[in-house]
Amino acid sequence: MSMGNMNKMMKQMQKMQAQVAKLQEELGEKTVEASAGGGVVKVVANGRQEILSIKIDPAAVDPEDVEMLQDLILAAVNEALHQSKEMVAGEMAKITGNMRLPGF
Repeated sequence: MSMGNMNKMMKQMQKMQAQVAKLQEELGEKTVEASAGGGVVKVVANGRQEILSIKIDPAAVDPEDVEMLQDLILAAVNEALHQSKEMVAGEMAKITGNMRLPGF
């Protein structure tokens, strides 16, 4: 590989690195919402896979069936995290052209 090509490739990598850093910042502000039980449990997560909120409809709170509520919360949280990861992968693909980068 010639020095010119090497320099060009290094500049492209630096540009991509800057875009990834900017995207990581922006992903903290992008959110997804998932629900379970027909919407009685709603979970919002951001692009950093952080859970921002959990809303539970009082109708879902049955002291006789706490396990069902726990299962609904778990399902909604897992779906929110799944959607968040898909959102991140889609945004990263825009920058990397589907090239796999370590750590993402």
